[in-house]
Amino acid sequence: MLDNRPRMLSVGTANPPDSYSQEDIVSRFEVPDPRIRSLFRSAHIHKRHLYLPPANADGAPDESQGELLAKHLRGALEIGPQAVERCLEPMGMTVQDIDYLCCITTTGFFAPGMTAHLMKHMGFREDCSRADIVGMGCNAGLNGLNPVVSWAMANPGKNALMVCIEICSAAYVYDGTFRTAIVNSLFGDGSAAVLVRCDAKDDKRFAPTVLGFNSQIVTPAIGAMRFDWDDDQGKFSFFLDRDIPYVVGAYAERPVDRLLETHGLKRRDISHWIVHSGGKKVIDAIKYNIGITEHDVRHTTSVLRDFGNLSSGSFLFSFKRLLDEGVVRRGDYVVLMTMGPGSTIETALVRW
Repeated sequence: MLDNRPRMLSVGTANPPDSYSQEDIVSRFEVPDPRIRSLFRSAHIHKRHLYLPPANADGAPDESQGELLAKHLRGALEIGPQAVERCLEPMGMTVQDIDYLCCITTTGFFAPGMTAHLMKHMGFREDCSRADIVGMGCNAGLNGLNPVVSWAMANPGKNALMVCIEICSAAYVYDGTFRTAIVNSLFGDGSAAVLVRCDAKDDKRFAPTVLGFNSQIVTPAIGAMRFDWDDDQGKFSFFLDRDIPYVVGAYAERPVDRLLETHGLKRRDISHWIVHSGGKKVIDAIKYNIGITEHDVRHTTSVLRDFGNLSSGSFLFSFKRLLDEGVVRRGDYVVLMTMGPGSTIETALVRW
């Protein structure tokens, strides 16, 4: 029987050209606090690709909110197109073949949105439909994939492209506090694109079919992860509560179990797990509460090690590493899982 449900046909990723070890960063900005230096030296992140400014006379980064937004757009128009091209090239396609474009970002806001800038910069067709999803956070990649899959299902044979573009180095505050140091030590810059199509002609293509989604929002923890205005610094500031791993862990089973129950599956039926690279403690909480192994999250932890937390695009970096590994077999089930502000846990089920 032909299965013409939407498939994730290709993935492409990109990062800024410059990468920095954690030691490079604390040396560049002359961080004096030994607690903060120790935070940067934790073993779970080795390097990150970032658009870093030069240090000012005081040995600190110094960018206004306007300069940060300008950097966000410059960086987005460098690495976004690279991810798109790396996604489309293996399919023998260009942006002229795309019928629907969805862009995801949390690290910068402007209007017109990222889709308009990307379409002008890359030469998409003028009749390409588009949507921007802004401000949802690290979980947003799956929030965006859901309507992209629905659009593809409603428009069989047409090409839908989702692009996550996060310039996290355009969303920082540098004030010497441990609160901001946690954020500044964790996030990296990156972009990831995925091509989705619903076409019976793709039935024999070795690409995963998207079977469904399930969400969990923890409204009592709405303030645990937030990006809001800091009057003292005159810019937006990201805050991560120390209890996030416990909040995420306590609720992680609910959407996973609902997702699997819908399709008559148990956790033992899942061959591969792709979990957002949210940080070591968050990953450990997911492992413990879902009952999965270090091997199951090997790509999650390796992406965190090599890039840091890439916000909405992290799961696609891990997904690409699974693809490149070459271990997936036809019939394998994969659970995709992202976490972020809300507090929110998003899940999706795909099958090769």
